[in-house]
Amino acid sequence: MAQLLVLVIDNTELTPDILTAWETAGVPGVTLVDSTSSHRGHDDSRDDLPFVVSLRSVLESQEKRTQMLFSVIESDVVCSEAVNAVLKLIPDLGQGHRDIMFTMPVTRVWGYPAVPASE
Repeated sequence: MAQLLVLVIDNTELTPDILTAWETAGVPGVTLVDSTSSHRGHDDSRDDLPFVVSLRSVLESQEKRTQMLFSVIESDVVCSEAVNAVLKLIPDLGQGHRDIMFTMPVTRVWGYPAVPASE
């Protein structure tokens, strides 16, 4: 089954290396989106309301430029090789709330010839 591979990174200097590694792994194409992440440090003063978001907390959050790379990959082998390539380039992936990578199954696709759409 086809997979959607998504990678969000904050060290955008790694993008060319990741694109090269994915191309070497056989990833058919990549979409790159510039994005912004928002991260706010833990505030011990309001542990009683952990899910309440105030306008002040949104305004005080720290924004950081990130990039999101994603691709629909038909081959499980190619997807695994792309994931392993990222893990070699970013061995501490996910530590410190910096980067995230995940896959999702793709059941229907339009406009992508390698994976026929099913009705």
